[in-house]
Amino acid sequence: MINPEKQDVQGSSPLSVVIIAKNEADRIEACLASVAWADEIIVVDSGSTDATCDIARRYTDRVYTIPWQGFGPQKQAAVDLASHDWILNVDCDERVSPGLADEITRILSQKAPHYAYSVPRRTFLGQKEIKHCGWQPDRTIRLFKRTRSRFSESLVHERVVTDGTIGACKEKLLHYSFNGLSQLLTKLNQYSDLSARQMFEQGRHSSLFDLSVRPLFALFKTYLLKAGILDGIEGMVISVTTAMLTFVKYAKLRELNKQEPDSRP
Repeated sequence: MINPEKQDVQGSSPLSVVIIAKNEADRIEACLASVAWADEIIVVDSGSTDATCDIARRYTDRVYTIPWQGFGPQKQAAVDLASHDWILNVDCDERVSPGLADEITRILSQKAPHYAYSVPRRTFLGQKEIKHCGWQPDRTIRLFKRTRSRFSESLVHERVVTDGTIGACKEKLLHYSFNGLSQLLTKLNQYSDLSARQMFEQGRHSSLFDLSVRPLFALFKTYLLKAGILDGIEGMVISVTTAMLTFVKYAKLRELNKQEPDSRP
């Protein structure tokens, strides 16, 4: 069944939703159901070994397999496959709330005054909403016109770059980031790999300061300066793993500089 809840708004600019995925069988269906009202859904898979693609095909026939290139290039590949000018980027662990869906529909039913729109997110660790730790307020450009915007080439921490003005949506995107600690640690390993590789290709090096002071400051900043202490045990978990991520990515950068000294661009 393809786009079972698609709405036909007279005069509205058509919308393409783009999603990248790999082994997201446990989360992608809820994500797809929340955007089933869109005119088109593009799913770019990077080699799932579970039922991700089968689930995606229940909602769209636009499912593609493209080898992993990094977050920025992978998302841009999905944008390039879209049929429509207006793009909404959603991750598999996110849900478009009914309020946000209505707001986007209203924006596209008129002559949109901006070429891109930032969207605020409510982020959850398990079932607990994280309101501090630097996780809120969390605005990121998700709705944009692809003729005036594109994703950066970043391997991680990708962003939409636009040459036009940026509007702001009021309704929030729901972000169910991690079910628990094991999933958080898996992402930590993935993101530290990508961050270290990105810094390596930028010609960065790892020092004793990076391995010692930066992780401690990351803990202090997240737990105290950004009030993670107010999020209880979850705030402590996030603060400690943020410090771990900082340490591990610089440790991996040091390894890359030792193992591949002549391969940096």
